Amino acid sequence: MMRALYTGATGMISEQTNVDTIANNLANVNTTGYKAERTEFKSLLYQTLQSKTTTANGEPKPVGAQVGLGTRVASNTSIYTQGSLNSTEKLTDFALDGDGFFAVRGADGETYYTRNGNFTWSLDANNNIILATQEGYPVLGSDGNVIQVPKNLSAEAMVFTEEGQIGYKNVGGNVTLTNQYFGLYQFNNPAGLEKMGQSLLTQTEASGVAMSELTNANLGRSKVVQGYLEGSNVSVADEMVNLIIAQRAYEMNSKVITTSDSMLDTANNLKR
Repeated sequence: MMRALYTGATGMISEQTNVDTIANNLANVNTTGYKAERTEFKSLLYQTLQSKTTTANGEPKPVGAQVGLGTRVASNTSIYTQGSLNSTEKLTDFALDGDGFFAVRGADGETYYTRNGNFTWSLDANNNIILATQEGYPVLGSDGNVIQVPKNLSAEAMVFTEEGQIGYKNVGGNVTLTNQYFGLYQFNNPAGLEKMGQSLLTQTEASGVAMSELTNANLGRSKVVQGYLEGSNVSVADEMVNLIIAQRAYEMNSKVITTSDSMLDTANNLKR
């Protein structure tokens, strides 16, 4: 019975984490570029009550007796499926149709990655007009430099193609494309990216190094869709079903604890 108490407790703790994950998914259902997370479980050690042996009469017992000691959370895995593209008609909004990530420079000078293309024009310390996130982090081009408006041009003159190439319109309305592109990167294992908040991700050993779509011919190119934002890939219906399942599992594990406690109480009262 003491073993059942511990096993039930591990189940309740794990299901609480599962509910926390589902709650975070639902909270971010309208977050641009958010990817749904799923809690993965794994069983704990098994205790051997009876090993594979023979009986006192010499008869074989090919199957032993083992009892599990509960469960624990193995990981919270992000599901990187494509979200829906929602029209905003804002010229500094960009959605990615593909597996790529935008690159931005954080406040610490490090490079971070995001699927949130909700950008805006901003001024840097030198009064240059640059493309930045809503938090003010500069958006990087494929060369690692900040995307900025050329001198003597307005931000309205900037042009972006579906291939991520950047250009501008001159006074006569003619478009001049430059050799600058959006910095778009892919990872061998995007689920291994570490979440930093503010829709930013950083590479880890598990994700592998960032691979530029522009220079790596083995990567499929992502399409940059201007005037759109990628919505969250959270399915509210699925999350509500998962929430009900997690709640029922939590209740069942709590029932294991109350039942075990009742059995222990009965055993303690046998002397009376």
